[in-house]
Amino acid sequence: MDKNTIFGLLMMALVLFGYTWLMKPKPGKGESETPYPSVSQQIEDSPFAAQPADTLVTQPDVLNDHDARLRSEYVDFAPFAEGEEEMITLANPEVTLTFSTRGGRLVQAVLNDYSTYDSLPVMLFNRENNRYGFIFKTQGRTIDTDELYFTPELSSDGRTLAMRLPFENGSSFELCYTLPEKGYMLDMKVRQKGMEYILPRNTVDLDMYWNQRLRRQEKGRKFEERYSSLYYKYVASDVNHLSETRDAHESISTSVKWIGFKNQFFSSVLIADRKFNGARLQSEVLPNDEVYLKNYKAETSVDYDPSAPEGPAFRFFCGPNLYPLLRSYDKGIDSDNKLQLPRLIPLGYKVFRWINTGIIIPIFTFLGRFISNYGIVILIMTLIIKAVLMPLTFKSYMSSARMRVLKPQVEEINAKYPGQEKAMERQRATMELYNSAGASPMSGCLPLLLQMPILLAMFAFFPSSIELRQQSFLWANDLSSYDAIFTWDAYIPIITPYFGNHISLFCLLMTIANILYTKLNMDATGSGQQMPGMKTMMYIMPLMFLFIFNNYASGLSYYYLVSLLITFIQTFIFRKCINEEKVLAKIKENQKKPRKKSGFMARLEEAQRQQQAALKQQRQQQRRR
Repeated sequence: MDKNTIFGLLMMALVLFGYTWLMKPKPGKGESETPYPSVSQQIEDSPFAAQPADTLVTQPDVLNDHDARLRSEYVDFAPFAEGEEEMITLANPEVTLTFSTRGGRLVQAVLNDYSTYDSLPVMLFNRENNRYGFIFKTQGRTIDTDELYFTPELSSDGRTLAMRLPFENGSSFELCYTLPEKGYMLDMKVRQKGMEYILPRNTVDLDMYWNQRLRRQEKGRKFEERYSSLYYKYVASDVNHLSETRDAHESISTSVKWIGFKNQFFSSVLIADRKFNGARLQSEVLPNDEVYLKNYKAETSVDYDPSAPEGPAFRFFCGPNLYPLLRSYDKGIDSDNKLQLPRLIPLGYKVFRWINTGIIIPIFTFLGRFISNYGIVILIMTLIIKAVLMPLTFKSYMSSARMRVLKPQVEEINAKYPGQEKAMERQRATMELYNSAGASPMSGCLPLLLQMPILLAMFAFFPSSIELRQQSFLWANDLSSYDAIFTWDAYIPIITPYFGNHISLFCLLMTIANILYTKLNMDATGSGQQMPGMKTMMYIMPLMFLFIFNNYASGLSYYYLVSLLITFIQTFIFRKCINEEKVLAKIKENQKKPRKKSGFMARLEEAQRQQQAALKQQRQQQRRR
């Protein structure tokens, strides 16, 4: 390379350097030396960036450790990871609901028309014992909405509350709550915009959870715990529940319509407009907790499309287990889509439940519209039931009357065939006497057996009837709980766990009336002399009822007491109206007539003959030996 070439290259480099220096912009007042950040700085300043924390510490314009941790943990949701919690209330005459901007969730439900056993407002739950949320999965992170701070927006009429997450790129996620002017059903809808830019586009479901510790509301903890459980309903199918008395869990793979956390008289129910995609349910009993009864947990998921403007929709029922109210939610709905919320009320198995829903509850509800005192309502309802059953009661009494007038003839048969060896002849002769007289020992039991379904239906109805809750009558302050007239604090083995530390007066009176009725009935039929062992058993049964019913609703014991007293009156009237001499004369006329044996009697006599023949053959074999 010659000197001219080298000189030319130097001159070109000098001109280029001078041009670059002369064309450089000069900094003005208040302007930085570098007006545009570098590419790396732009990435670090992005709110959606997720840089390792150790790469951000050494540069002055880079976010601090705290912000880096939030962006690493919450990714696109980092702007909502911190904030100030605010409470907003929606209310109507029946319920007051409180919402929190943290989690955008319902944190407290108070029922305005009800109070606890210690005169406090019935609070189904508050923020310390109720928690639910959605789980977002994005960029290798799981985001719980309960940890995010939402922006609230209350409608002008105060009925609708929107809890919104507004993203910087224009996307948004919103929980919209609407409480009607009346009622206990809260609507919750998911509305969104551009969530496909926040979440993976292949997202097809949204995980959800709901946890609640069930608060104690009633005086009788034992029965409140027994009638509390976690309920759930399959889509277009039946309602089921976990065990009430022990810890339980259930994994459900089929679609579920609703999940309910039920107390004895109140429930919180989460209802999906479409369905939940199965569920994992858990119920834990808290026996040593004075405030809470049980701990409920539910994990589930719903179908979800991030690009759809309308997301999943739900309803929250927070209210009383009142049968007419729960039934009203199924009016005008086809059978496959009925919610079947009345199944939250345990009214017995199918036969007993049908008696309650088809007979007892309609009568009870009708009378309650006109009579405010539920003690009087129970009295009138008992009179109606006893009037309907009077033909059966009369038939039972007539059977007892026939047995009484036949007693001398039965005693003659017993004298004619004494001893165990002639037991078959004695039994056959007795049955022939009954058949010829047109009497049957079973005819007196059959009417009583037909009344048993009603008695058992009432056994299920009274402890579940919220209408009786805190309704006073005479000395009972609460017909839905026991009416203690005497209490003690000492723990007595066997007595305290089963009987309780109190004595209920209605239960005690019912037991006394039952013993007197048993004695009256046995004296009238003479069964005590014929079967001494049965006499003892008949007196033991009322004492067992004392142990069984001492902790039950006083309204139930009151009903049985009134029913027994009416039976006493009916028996007295029957005795005055029925002439047993005429009954005996009628029996003698029947004995003179040829009487065709019933199929049952014929089979019974044939069985007796075969048994008698077998015994005779057995004796002959023993003699030969």
